Amino acid sequence: MMVALIVLVAVVGVSVWLLVSRPWASAAETAPQPSPSASPAATDGATPSASPSDTPTGEPSDGPSDGPSDEPTAEETPGIVACEAKDVVVTAVTDAETYAAGQLPNLSISLTNNGPTDCTIDVGSSTQRFTVSSGADVWWRSTDCQENPSSMIATLSAGATVTSKVPVVWDRTRSSVDTCAQENRPRAPGGGSSYHVAVEIGGFAAASTTQILLY
Repeated sequence: MMVALIVLVAVVGVSVWLLVSRPWASAAETAPQPSPSASPAATDGATPSASPSDTPTGEPSDGPSDGPSDEPTAEETPGIVACEAKDVVVTAVTDAETYAAGQLPNLSISLTNNGPTDCTIDVGSSTQRFTVSSGADVWWRSTDCQENPSSMIATLSAGATVTSKVPVVWDRTRSSVDTCAQENRPRAPGGGSSYHVAVEIGGFAAASTTQILLY
């Protein structure tokens, strides 16, 4: 009986660790610093892991993308309620403020629970969307060419801030659901042009956008 109990505790511990740590990084971990370049990667549809973009961690879609799992759901975590908009702060995170010609912006999601208690939120790729705009002109949406979106319920601890580990990469082109297979989509102008990154996840949108400059 004691052996069975120890095994059960170990399994639950591993499941919770995977749920919180795999796609997201806590504020206690070393935060990524803006870098002069971004690593080319799969563009549309990656979510922070989950991507953010997976997520808590890209996979926003972390970016990208985690598939359905057997990890605990909100219904299996009694006593923990769903997060509320008044308690959750969502922020679009970029790996740099300016990008030289040919460098691709890496986009992530930061989530903060300002509420007094832990809460659950769906951080799966199906709930994440990055939007890149220049003025009123929407250039790119991460959901336009997203593949295999999925849900992932995670617990966000009270007072905690987590960031998606695997970024969503914007290829600096104009997206459209009709042009996903095209290799020569219109490219976003550089020369110091300003773009704003908006993000939403789990039904919560960032209160403001994050500005980047393309050269």
